[in-house]
Amino acid sequence: MSTASTELTNGQVAASPEISPEILRLARLAPRPTTVAQTGLSLTFLADLLGKHFLTAGVLTTSQVIERIGLAGPIVNQILNFLRSEGRVEVRSRQGLDAELRYGLTDKGRHEANDAMARSGYVGPAPVPLADYVALVGKQSVHGHRISRDAVHDAFSGMVISEQLLDRLGPAMNSKRAIILYGHAGTGKTFTARKLASLLNGLVLVPHAVAVNETVVEVFDPLCHEQLAFSNPPERTLLDQGFDGRFVACERPIVLVGGELAAGMLELQQDPATGTCTAPIQFKANNGFLLIDDLGRQRIEPTVLFNRWIVPMDLRQDSLVTNRGQHFTVPFDVVLVFSTNLRPEDIADQAFLRRLGYKIEFLPVEPGQYKQIWQRVCAEHSIAYDGGLVDYVIEQLHRRRHVPLLPCHPRDLLGMAVDRTTYLGRGRLDKETLRWAWDNYFLHQNEGEFGITDPIRE
Repeated sequence: MSTASTELTNGQVAASPEISPEILRLARLAPRPTTVAQTGLSLTFLADLLGKHFLTAGVLTTSQVIERIGLAGPIVNQILNFLRSEGRVEVRSRQGLDAELRYGLTDKGRHEANDAMARSGYVGPAPVPLADYVALVGKQSVHGHRISRDAVHDAFSGMVISEQLLDRLGPAMNSKRAIILYGHAGTGKTFTARKLASLLNGLVLVPHAVAVNETVVEVFDPLCHEQLAFSNPPERTLLDQGFDGRFVACERPIVLVGGELAAGMLELQQDPATGTCTAPIQFKANNGFLLIDDLGRQRIEPTVLFNRWIVPMDLRQDSLVTNRGQHFTVPFDVVLVFSTNLRPEDIADQAFLRRLGYKIEFLPVEPGQYKQIWQRVCAEHSIAYDGGLVDYVIEQLHRRRHVPLLPCHPRDLLGMAVDRTTYLGRGRLDKETLRWAWDNYFLHQNEGEFGITDPIRE
């Protein structure tokens, strides 16, 4: 059965019983174009793009072309007719009695396609014009997504984390300002940031690519965008179904970048081998969450990163330049979070720190919280909880060696202790095994003491 809706004269899309409410909402955001003019792209641009598809794929049917470039059948037919009138494609023989028409390039078409490929190596769905993309990002802005206190506390239910910390993180997420999480390594900053990102639920449309004049910028990235597994709908030749096929329906983007971050990842990336142009990380993260993790360990100095983003953070728009020297702006519509083990004042000046609306410190846990975490990890490993053993670890190991109680320690120490008991064939933990785990986990210091570096308190 066809899952259709009815297109109204004002561009709205009315629901039919068969179409899902979520598809209907997305269709209102980006209706499927029904003419070349509605795509915002020129007929010659689309003809060149289709020529490149024929060049790479050989012979294609009309339905295969529709699937490849994400446009409705009547638009594809108009492009094919134009290419045929130009002598660039020809009809090939059918395969079977009921088979579709098959098209392939002529010698002239192959020459034109090679020229188009030399100008731009992009071969994919038709791009979305920059102006249309900017408008859509505004309609589905991440800052229109309000997070409630109940939602934050529900997300962290069953975890050992203070209410005071949660009640600082929640407002920060709603603030439209960047956030820096800082504190000891092992205090749960990255874990907490990932949990916060999961609160930004809901579907958004991400374009396969955006057209900036003649430059096509690839945006959709399976590593950053989680595509939803529903059809849009299946009969893509119909005019009034679903949303614009040049977009992908995804969960709000969550982009996590750590030590691999380099300066080039903040700008358009041109591949000289393929001639394709890829969006920078902040572009891909639009309408979602961007975490710069372990700040200070990247291949780019923090001051360079901060100087690059100080204006986008203020104006919520970013300035980019194509390889042809064309400057353009795109939205900087992200919840931006930095996580670091360093003191903020050691990596940023006051001008930048002022723009970081929330500076949230993660501290070592209290003994009661440490015991709760220890008990939970014991349950995960099917280990009988022994309060005397955890007291021994806190009093005789942590305190005597001036090692702060960090949330990561119970999991790490118990994991190593279980490694030893399994190796020796023992069934129970004891103080000797926990001391053995401690000695293997921490670095030796003078006079046989053990400890960790404390970057916050040094």
